[in-house]
Amino acid sequence: MLIVIGGLPGTGKTTLARLLAARIGGVHLRVDTIEHAIVRSGLADHPLGHAGYVVGYALAEEHLRQGLTVIAESVNPLPITRDSWLDAARNAGVPAVEIEVICSDPAEHRHRVISRSVDIPGLPLPDWQQVLDRDYRPWNRDHVIVDTAGESPGRSLHRLLRKLEHHGLHSDSILDADT
Repeated sequence: MLIVIGGLPGTGKTTLARLLAARIGGVHLRVDTIEHAIVRSGLADHPLGHAGYVVGYALAEEHLRQGLTVIAESVNPLPITRDSWLDAARNAGVPAVEIEVICSDPAEHRHRVISRSVDIPGLPLPDWQQVLDRDYRPWNRDHVIVDTAGESPGRSLHRLLRKLEHHGLHSDSILDADT
């Protein structure tokens, strides 16, 4: 299965993707990591554009063809990026589910953006104004929404796992009461 996680910076998508990958034993494929590796190679500078996404689609499809569950995490701001993830799943012959992570409390979202630390050395993080100015288009189809405002990461993961059950991810072992 391909699980596509998108959302603006600071909403909690990386935290949620990491927790989900650890819980279900999936591959966490992060476009930020891909993009920064390309920049470190000397082939490009930030902002990279679509190259990181294109590499991500290819890696996702390869992992999916190997029978692995992939959690593809990126801002995923445009219909074309969303469609391309779904194409990777279709090409690999596996189902996909799209998840948008939001933080509906603007004060909390702003605090997260301005107070977070870099987890990939050298990766430039956007400031609050850059997050607000980002070209992030509304979703034009059904998808799962996870609102992380006012919740612990564990609670958000628990709610996400419950929603994923309805999309074909079934395992009693991944859903326990302590999440």
